[in-house]
Amino acid sequence: MQRLGPDKPIPLSPGIVAGDTVYLSGQVPIAADGSIPEGIEAQTALVLDQIEALLAEAGSGMDRVVKCTVFLTDKADFAGFNAAYAARFPGMKPARSTIVCDLVVPVKVEIECIALRGPRA
Repeated sequence: MQRLGPDKPIPLSPGIVAGDTVYLSGQVPIAADGSIPEGIEAQTALVLDQIEALLAEAGSGMDRVVKCTVFLTDKADFAGFNAAYAARFPGMKPARSTIVCDLVVPVKVEIECIALRGPRA
């Protein structure tokens, strides 16, 4: 197995590669400087940037994502989230579950995903 991403002050790995599968922990929209962008679209874009970087580190990409689980704190943000999300998956859309819940950190969205790596079919 291969660990992905920077060390975190909490007991988790940002991502793990196991064989030809990449498992990413939930990514939240906290920038490297600790700031959190305003609005669901900007937060979604930052999370997807983080996911894209971790997938690249694993030798994968956004076009290899097969499943996402999304956590939103407000169902009123669903349309804005969906627009930002759809823009990053222009081809085949991954399978997805979306849950409205409280999050441990003060953000609007968290996304975890599973992707493939290796030769494309």
